[in-house]
Amino acid sequence: MSSQSSTRYLPIAKMDNPALSGSSGDVEADCNTVEASLPATCSSQQLMPPSSDTDSVGVQRPATGITRTQWFTVVVLCFVNLINYMDRFTIAGVLTDIQDDFKIGDDDGGLLQTAFVLSYMICAPLFGYLGDRYSRRWIMAIGVLLWSTTTLLGSFMGSYGGFITFRALVGIGEASYSTIAPTIISDLFVHDLRSKMLALFYFAIPVGSGFGYIVGSETARLANDWRWALRVTPILGIFAVVLILLTKEPVRGESEGSQNLEPTSYTEDIKDLVKNHSFMLSTAGFTCVAFVTGALAWWGPKFIYLGVKMQPGNEQLTLNDVSYKFGIIAMIAGLIGVPLGSVLAQRLRPRQESCDPYICAFGLLISAPMVYLSLVTPQTTTSFCFLFVFLAQVTLNLCWSIVADILLVRIKEKPKKKRANQ
Repeated sequence: MSSQSSTRYLPIAKMDNPALSGSSGDVEADCNTVEASLPATCSSQQLMPPSSDTDSVGVQRPATGITRTQWFTVVVLCFVNLINYMDRFTIAGVLTDIQDDFKIGDDDGGLLQTAFVLSYMICAPLFGYLGDRYSRRWIMAIGVLLWSTTTLLGSFMGSYGGFITFRALVGIGEASYSTIAPTIISDLFVHDLRSKMLALFYFAIPVGSGFGYIVGSETARLANDWRWALRVTPILGIFAVVLILLTKEPVRGESEGSQNLEPTSYTEDIKDLVKNHSFMLSTAGFTCVAFVTGALAWWGPKFIYLGVKMQPGNEQLTLNDVSYKFGIIAMIAGLIGVPLGSVLAQRLRPRQESCDPYICAFGLLISAPMVYLSLVTPQTTTSFCFLFVFLAQVTLNLCWSIVADILLVRIKEKPKKKRANQ
């Protein structure tokens, strides 16, 4: 390579393998060219070990450079997210049994989830603040321990008041994990690799929810007591706490090369977020998605159960039977929908950089009539009802990992512009 050649980027293959470029000297020269031409806010993740001559190269890690430590961290986060949602929707699988035991109606049955959501909503911003300033690993471990303990204690409550109190405490514990875990993945990976890992992480939402229905309904049936359904995830939760403490927390902003970000106040953070139109619109849209999926997940099994039971010959049908089938459908829909959305985004981005919101909108437009049809068919046809539930969940699941990627990228853009001298 001539020293008078114009500034250009060196292909990653050459940087990884000097033999492809002819000589190590050429590689070193080209690496210096890259370092001079790239902005200072690029990732600190290196293409070669820190002891190599290319330690100062300011380029982002290639998609294939995933270490064992990173894989372990992602697997642990996915496992905890799975039991997180498994615990959240175990109650939905045995809701009728809970109502019969406490002698409550649908209004109080819905209040169980409302108490959980309110405590989750109030505490999530607090844990987001703490996660930016203190050890995320310890915050997650304490949070998982809290919701595991409160779930277990709630299963022993003999009154509705005590049970709903512990249900609200579960929301506090789960908020500590759900708000922090995606940021760790964001600090480990960039670009398409981050999208893939987020898709893997968000697999756990529909799959974990499905497991919640299945484990909850089957455990209650085998034990002949719905309370035992709530005692499965706490055991897994204790195991998850140990795994979290074994992970290595990445430096904040590591993947984007912004490890030395200046501290900001909570007020400044809120102002920046409010002014970020993409963040606000994505959050508002995803709130609507969460409303639909939450209502469908909580009341779907019972609604379908009541409708299907009205068909001739289904008088002996139980909610456990419907919850089991609903859980299987939720898992399969998640295994298809979440990666499908991620793959579509990765394939279309080279052609259309702003394709992410269009994929989400497309999925939601299809899901709307599917949700409606799933609600009007239980009394007449069980097969088509479950088919529409499946299609609705697949299309709703398209946006889980995409929206998370949008939010993480948009939040990172602002600090990089403010602190370009880092």
